Amino acid sequence: MTNTEAQFKEIIGKCRELFVKKLHDYGPSWRIMRPESLTDQIYIKANRIRSIQTQGVHKVNEGIEPEFIGIVNYGIIALIQMDLGAEDSQVTMSNEEAIDLYDKKANEALNLMLVKNHDYGEAWRQMRVSSFTDIILTKIFRTKQIEDLQGNTLVSEGIDANYLDMINYSVFALIALTL
Repeated sequence: MTNTEAQFKEIIGKCRELFVKKLHDYGPSWRIMRPESLTDQIYIKANRIRSIQTQGVHKVNEGIEPEFIGIVNYGIIALIQMDLGAEDSQVTMSNEEAIDLYDKKANEALNLMLVKNHDYGEAWRQMRVSSFTDIILTKIFRTKQIEDLQGNTLVSEGIDANYLDMINYSVFALIALTL
């Protein structure tokens, strides 16, 4: 196992741990969220990260790490919602089912990272955390545009590819912040 793969799995493990704790407290209440709402939730987190990076100060007693974890978890939730659709009024998914789907989507992100990381030669290791933030924000605006087009694109990879990239860039940022 490569160092990057081990680091990726460690970070995803921390994200999963928080997901499971919140699932205990709230259940899979996120099942009512439409993909557009999840995109906006990710935007709020990425925008806060950029604000902290730009201003150098924050008033809420949390730094940028929890926000990157939030992007990972909301990105995975968004991928699940894309597959299942939002529930209207009553959540029927069990916590165990939610965890299983989380693990499948996290593994999908890992596999994509391994393929891209091979081809790009770990270029991400030379990037700044602020660049990860900017790329994530760009992916969010692309996703919003695709949502506004109702998925009718000419050459785009699609919304799911953008969510996967947001997850992976967030994991890279979290790895970089722990080095």
